[in-house]
Amino acid sequence: MIVESKESYDNQIKIQKLKDTIFAVNEQLGKAKKNGGIASSISAKSIPKSLHCLAMRLVEERIAHPENYTEQEPSPAIEDPSLYHYALFSDNVIAVSVVVRSVVMNAEEPWKHVFHVVTDRMNLAAMKVWFRMRPVEGGAHVEIKAVEDFPFLNSSYVPVLKQLESSNPKYMSMLNHLRFYLPELYPKLHKVLFLDDDVVVQKDLTGLWKIDLDGRVNGAVETCFGSFHRYSHYLNFSHPLIRENFNSKACAWAFGMNIFDLDAWRREKCTDTYHHWQNLNENHSLWKLGTLPPGLITFYSKTKSLDKSWHVLGLGYNPGISLDEIRNAAVIHYNGNMKPWLDIAMNQYKHLWTKYIDGDMEFVQMCNFGL
Repeated sequence: MIVESKESYDNQIKIQKLKDTIFAVNEQLGKAKKNGGIASSISAKSIPKSLHCLAMRLVEERIAHPENYTEQEPSPAIEDPSLYHYALFSDNVIAVSVVVRSVVMNAEEPWKHVFHVVTDRMNLAAMKVWFRMRPVEGGAHVEIKAVEDFPFLNSSYVPVLKQLESSNPKYMSMLNHLRFYLPELYPKLHKVLFLDDDVVVQKDLTGLWKIDLDGRVNGAVETCFGSFHRYSHYLNFSHPLIRENFNSKACAWAFGMNIFDLDAWRREKCTDTYHHWQNLNENHSLWKLGTLPPGLITFYSKTKSLDKSWHVLGLGYNPGISLDEIRNAAVIHYNGNMKPWLDIAMNQYKHLWTKYIDGDMEFVQMCNFGL
């Protein structure tokens, strides 16, 4: 009996030790995941040396040879509504060049494509020098402006600029919120395709302009499945204003490749809707941060669902996307922290982006983009 009791006691000690070990490992795993997430976030928000080098080289070129970079008369194509117009808002020169290059290289009639690039004042010179040194092939047109070139974008009109004056600017960016001003930025245009700077275009996109949006403003790919990516995931439904105006089970959609009908936008006064809710959310009680929540509100019941092959997401965080799905996609999107220009990019997807880098450009070679 004593021997049996001792064995039972020893087993209880072993079980307890095993439980303690499992608990300790779980604690370490939790800390490691948290630290990994923080490190990934820091990496995503920092500027890699290669990007900094490229911007500096381009500005140095502008200073050394000012005669090569005098302002030119804008092409009439910039305001021609019969052409295919793209809006691209970014401070990342190499990312913008990849988006433009990928569109043009896959376009059946590249000379009919017009790119409206808006950047910040700090990166304006670098962006202009890049496209003067490396003109877009196929006769496509590029317009480059700074946010400051649009006088109506001031804090008395734009809620985000007003909020930036009284809060930490790292949480909001005027470049990110420019997407809510497309009809005012381009008053003579009827349709615009909005692209994020972390996408790659793999097919001719002109079919998007032919899609009937049924009078709606926004054409986008929906992201919900089961209970995931519903409005409840992005908006605070414990707040009565949200609860009374929106359906928590409504399907969310993706920003990053959106065909906008600017005439319908003007008719529906969508920018006024955006301003109304952005002002109500000054204390972040309706949603936390970002542009998708106010986008879901602004274009609620005004969005047409597009076929999923137009826009495949997740290449910046999901290692398990089907290769067939990627191969068949018109646009692939590196949303997430693992951007393709960062060292933390996922290797299985990176080559789909790097193949559109202009490797013959001398500053790309000098700045070690790892091609």
